[in-house]
Amino acid sequence: MKITKEEVLYVANLARLEISSAEIEKLTVQIGEILDYVDQLNQVDTTGVSGTAHAVPLTNAFREDAVRPQLAREEALANAPQQEDGGFAVPRVI
Repeated sequence: MKITKEEVLYVANLARLEISSAEIEKLTVQIGEILDYVDQLNQVDTTGVSGTAHAVPLTNAFREDAVRPQLAREEALANAPQQEDGGFAVPRVI
């Protein structure tokens, strides 16, 4: 598939890019090569091949939501440098 210099300039304008005339020549060739490769890929027979979203199959690693024993407040605050109203006291950020 061929791409023209005008199309490269149009896309550059949409992307708010300023490109020199040498860059226009280079990009025209490079984009043309990319589009040729995409045309090659479009010619590959993919019948019977299911689509994928990831290269490797993914499964969720969810666990059951169950009530478990928790730390008592006194145990959680045992090593806190400062406590205030039953919670951790930290320096004010703002």
